[in-house]
Amino acid sequence: MSNTNIVLGDNQFGKAENHLVKVTKNGDRHTIEDLTVISQLHGDFASAYYDGNNEHVVPTDTQKNTVFAFAKDGVGSPEDFLLRLGQHYVDDFEWVTGGRWGARQVEWDRIPVNGEGHDHSFYRGGSGGETRTAVVKIDGEKQYVISGLEDLSVLKTTQSGFVGYPVDQYTTLKETTDRILATSVTGRWLYNTTDVDFNATYESVKKILLEVFTNHYSRALQETQYLMGKAVLEAHPEIDEIKFSMPNLHHFVVDFTPYGMENDNEVFWAAHSPYGQIEGTLRRESLGDTDKIWKGVPAFV
Repeated sequence: MSNTNIVLGDNQFGKAENHLVKVTKNGDRHTIEDLTVISQLHGDFASAYYDGNNEHVVPTDTQKNTVFAFAKDGVGSPEDFLLRLGQHYVDDFEWVTGGRWGARQVEWDRIPVNGEGHDHSFYRGGSGGETRTAVVKIDGEKQYVISGLEDLSVLKTTQSGFVGYPVDQYTTLKETTDRILATSVTGRWLYNTTDVDFNATYESVKKILLEVFTNHYSRALQETQYLMGKAVLEAHPEIDEIKFSMPNLHHFVVDFTPYGMENDNEVFWAAHSPYGQIEGTLRRESLGDTDKIWKGVPAFV
């Protein structure tokens, strides 16, 4: 006989896609911060599900308003902003035991006018066109911070190859020791402390990823991914784990032989799909189980 007793499992609620733009004015010189924030609360909400009793339900509209109100005092790093936002709910609502708060931040660069960045006109920038991400999780007294980036587009025109792979009756790919290697890096890294200069660390991690992608001969995107993550963990003891998702954005040499021409790795066909999907996690060997921390975070392996 089946068990027909239905009980409530894990649950959360909040407001998503709160698109916040904060302008800080220092005289005529303005700066801009652009974040899209999600707020999700954990706690004692069972009566709302079982009985329709809303006495513990902090309205999602209130959560939206709180995001914008907190920005009045400044944003700073998205990680610090989310820590401040999340702690507000734990401190002010006794039935809220924690939650998950996330942000995606885009960068705006100053439009150059007469060789100088304009005071108050901007264009969507970023050295690799990437979006910065941050997630804060609070569970009682514990705080966890996961930083990251998405869509960091990188490409090198040589110093990459792919040989030695298994061949069967379905294999048509030809070995090469000289190819274009291109990918769009999504990475997220888990801190072991909240006592961090998050802006400086973000810039450092991005710099390491770009430099390591560049400074070695890549025998496979898997090897490059490993070297990138290893370098981040070696440089930053405050980071315990880093996860990557990196598509192998294939560039195939166009066959010019039908035209009686040669193509010495000069003209390529950039295939948008299908593409290889390379994912991996680099972590400190002594690190325990972190699955609970990553649960609910848009992630991968």
